[in-house]
Amino acid sequence: MAHGRALAGLRVLEYADFISGPYCGKLLADMGAAVLKIEKPGVGDESRRHGPFPQNIPHPEKSGLFLYLNANKLGITLDVESATGASILRELLTHADIFIEDKPPATMERLGFSYPHVREISPRTIAVSLTPFGQSGPYKDYNGYAINCSALGGQSVCAGEQGREPLTPPLSLGHYQSGAAGAAAAMAAVLGREVSGQGQHIDISEAQVWATLHTGNQESAFVMHGMKRMRWGHRTPGVYPYTILPCQDGYMSMIAIQGYQWKRFLELIGDGEVPEWYSAEPRFQDRREISLKYADEMDGLLAPWLTTHTKDEIHRLCLEKRIPFCPVKNMRDVVNDEHLKARDYFVQMEHPVAGELKYPGAPGKFSETPWQMEQPAPLLGQHNREIYCHRLGYSTEELAQLRTGGII
Repeated sequence: MAHGRALAGLRVLEYADFISGPYCGKLLADMGAAVLKIEKPGVGDESRRHGPFPQNIPHPEKSGLFLYLNANKLGITLDVESATGASILRELLTHADIFIEDKPPATMERLGFSYPHVREISPRTIAVSLTPFGQSGPYKDYNGYAINCSALGGQSVCAGEQGREPLTPPLSLGHYQSGAAGAAAAMAAVLGREVSGQGQHIDISEAQVWATLHTGNQESAFVMHGMKRMRWGHRTPGVYPYTILPCQDGYMSMIAIQGYQWKRFLELIGDGEVPEWYSAEPRFQDRREISLKYADEMDGLLAPWLTTHTKDEIHRLCLEKRIPFCPVKNMRDVVNDEHLKARDYFVQMEHPVAGELKYPGAPGKFSETPWQMEQPAPLLGQHNREIYCHRLGYSTEELAQLRTGGII
């Protein structure tokens, strides 16, 4: 029997835009934390101006990115740059267990909300700062984007084809990784507060997240042996096959670490027998040698069979033979995947402006304290009256004055 939401009762204040900070807040909100999102009056979160949009028509209330990242949150508008807005933020901080922010350190210092200020306002509040390069070090005051952080963190040098330029990881992946790191660290700090009674500052650097999570083994190889990571593109060095190759209608991800798996695939394409072109060639008998010296040639020899079969046909045949190959799925495939459907991964949610849309769900399942999509992302300033009047005690007249003055 379920026992409610895992983070019910935890109060989170989010003063962050675009992806990393909002994703950190989303992970907490989806598990039951009460997340209050602060947006700039009249403008809102930067992600409201990014797509995808239904019918490709830009609209601040219909951004798929904003709708995904900010579901399950309450939303208010507040000009923190103003004296009145700063005073209101200080009041909100006194009620917050966790404060998520993603502004440059100098900006938070100027506004009076760097961590020493936060600690003075509310000693029990845990502050999570998510920035490109962190709160200290020679780069701390530099602006940065996903491409900068992946490059500095050592990830880009590993991505791309051999002999070609490095590539940046796709789809703002570093922003999501740093948001996830912030949420995990916040939970550890909540547990620590149970012992100490005090909050603390969590300083997340996206570049450091890349260096820690994605290139740790490469850094160790360099530190210990001076080895530099090469770019291998669609392949991973080791034994052949560890690669992605085209088929009739897409691509197949092909990995056969065990020799019997590779032999089964050769027998599959050879109608029950290992093809003569393989068995008669001594240089193909060492799969590490194939990976290092003859991978292009082997790709070409497999191509006639692969390109005359669809990815679903190949997948079905490989499942029957217990060969661990699988199709590289596009987004249409993922949305309609029978396995994800069986696990109730995607959820439908009605939004008052964007309408009913399908949203990605939780990465995993909790048996006792389930993840849940309870409410859509807030309209800009949707919960101003609820928060300012009902929670903070402002009158209707005072709320109107805040709106007229551009404070909210």
